[in-house]
Amino acid sequence: MDKPGMKKYIHRSIEPVLRMMLKQFPAVALTGPRQSGKSTLLQHALPAARYVTLDDPVVLQQALNDPELVLGSEGEVVVIDEIQYAPSLLSYVKLRIDQKRQAKGRFVLTGSQQFALIKNLGETLAGRIGLLELLPFDVEEAGRAGVGADALARFGHACLRGMYPEPNVTRSMDVPRWYASYVQTYLERDIRSVYDIGNLREFERFLQLLAARCAQEVNLSNLAADVGMSVNTIKKWVSILEACRIVYLLPPYHRNLGKRIAKSPKVYFLDIGLVCYLTGIRDRHHLLHGPMAGALFENFCIQEAVKATLARGVSPRFYFLRTHNGLEVDLLIEGVNGQLCPFEFKLSRTPRPNMGDSLSRFAALFKELNPKPGQVISLADKTGPLTRMVSMASMSAFLEEVKALARS
Repeated sequence: MDKPGMKKYIHRSIEPVLRMMLKQFPAVALTGPRQSGKSTLLQHALPAARYVTLDDPVVLQQALNDPELVLGSEGEVVVIDEIQYAPSLLSYVKLRIDQKRQAKGRFVLTGSQQFALIKNLGETLAGRIGLLELLPFDVEEAGRAGVGADALARFGHACLRGMYPEPNVTRSMDVPRWYASYVQTYLERDIRSVYDIGNLREFERFLQLLAARCAQEVNLSNLAADVGMSVNTIKKWVSILEACRIVYLLPPYHRNLGKRIAKSPKVYFLDIGLVCYLTGIRDRHHLLHGPMAGALFENFCIQEAVKATLARGVSPRFYFLRTHNGLEVDLLIEGVNGQLCPFEFKLSRTPRPNMGDSLSRFAALFKELNPKPGQVISLADKTGPLTRMVSMASMSAFLEEVKALARS
């Protein structure tokens, strides 16, 4: 998906925000995991730009030895791919921006290691750069690639084929083989080259065990015992996966809630297809009726909510709740003035009133928070009342509300 002219281009939801930022900032950074389509997006959005790809060892050496030559001539729009391999270039980018501060959209930087990149950008280009993240396809983009609008079809597709662009655009591709190559490439190119993790085999084992725990609170001690590594090592590895946008850590809600008990975040993968590959789920029956079915649907809903928010250039204000008296709420989204919007995710096509019990309890126990009425999100393609205090909503309606909250 990163080579121009090779495959059908699928327009990305983030494009309007990218165009807006290019008009507002001298530089824009586009981060995200490998193979999420960053280069392809920029090649279509900026066809006349000059591309510097630091994945190429020869170009990387040139960038380190002669940065002014690599940055090109005055007036060119320059895209620097995988900027984390040559962070020293940022000082030269800053000098060029400051020489002509009013010019917008001159530099676009991409990177796969989000935390390290953002740290360098924040130190060097503060106030001069807009930040965006591109994740794998969302459900709308997958729809443009040919996936049906039915919620069950979209969920099954996301799990068994994944949401990375290449397997979606190339339908003849062997998906498990693609993921096997992706994991190996990811381990070799990103993890080994940037982070000191020691034994790659142990790290891959950790990745598999973490996938089996998706939609659960992160228990570092249990993970460490299962992998046979120290708690500090496991904590570092979780941070690496978060930095590379492989996983998303959903924090527990804590403001004004003395009754909360959860202290650890819940872990979700940002591509549910990777979870299914790592846990050996290969067919529809195993997906829908296996022991991970409910967790996979919850992961699917969270990953799509994160994508819908980031595609608008906004950081998620997402939380979950678990209290000492057994109350659990899958997702709390903080809206305008701190008002909370509670959601529960149920793998069902026929939502029942008792599926909203936790949402009713939440509304009764925390009236002082003035939460919005709770919603149960399921595979049903309809929206309406479920009980007096709780409604049911389709996946599409849920994502539209997430987008509206992202704009607020």
